Amino acid sequence: MLEMKDVSFNYGNGVPVLEHINVKIGEGEFIGLGGRNGCGKTTVTRLLMGLEKPVSGEILYDGKVINNDDASVRSHFIGYVFQRPERQMFRPTVREEVAYGPQQLGMSRDEIRQAVDEALAATELTELSEAYPPNLNRGEKQRVAIASAIAMHTKYIVLDEPTSGQDSEDKDQLMALLTDLNKKGMTILIISHDMDIFAEYCQRVLVIGNHTKAFDGTPQELFTQRDDLYDLGLSRPDAVTLSLAIPDFPYCKSMKEFTAAMLERMGGTRK
Repeated sequence: MLEMKDVSFNYGNGVPVLEHINVKIGEGEFIGLGGRNGCGKTTVTRLLMGLEKPVSGEILYDGKVINNDDASVRSHFIGYVFQRPERQMFRPTVREEVAYGPQQLGMSRDEIRQAVDEALAATELTELSEAYPPNLNRGEKQRVAIASAIAMHTKYIVLDEPTSGQDSEDKDQLMALLTDLNKKGMTILIISHDMDIFAEYCQRVLVIGNHTKAFDGTPQELFTQRDDLYDLGLSRPDAVTLSLAIPDFPYCKSMKEFTAAMLERMGGTRK
């Protein structure tokens, strides 16, 4: 389990970025992290990754305080996919990029080969294994970054706005991959302004507002019980809005669910 216990942070100017954050992230969760631009979402993930240190409070992994463990140590159990994944790629081929992390962990040559082959297969990148990473499209670059985390056998993966700028096909492919990884036990923490992702895929949503944790609960609780979504920089997904507007209609987390529920109410099914 990853835990932030009473964590506060500022960038040295005394202006608070985060104040008294308490969050527990268990293995196997699929969590959305939301809030307005500049609210501190990315800072939360940088603190978890070891890219920043808290001014006060503790970061724990499986009950052990890891405040002084840097990002290289924490990369053994947590991976990070940047909003612009090309910024974390430096090797000449996809295969070498994915192999870099396992090499740093001291795996044997055979272990590295197996880990890389499995990671490339899981992310459908086998046919691109010899490609030059900068020449890939955005969705492919993100899958390379995810493959790098898989090859290191990390238990947690953090993604910063992974669907930004992607078309619906790439978005669906990415979310299917993340859902599959989550079903296999990997914890997913995804920063996003796309509320459809929160509603359809996340089991839990954390929201940062006014420098602290403003919400921690299920997507359904967030979208049906909070009347301050706008103030938090959030919005209600269309499928949720439509389903709540119809009397005695079930809560729908996606347009696919809404369409199916509407057809059932009308007494028919789509052929």
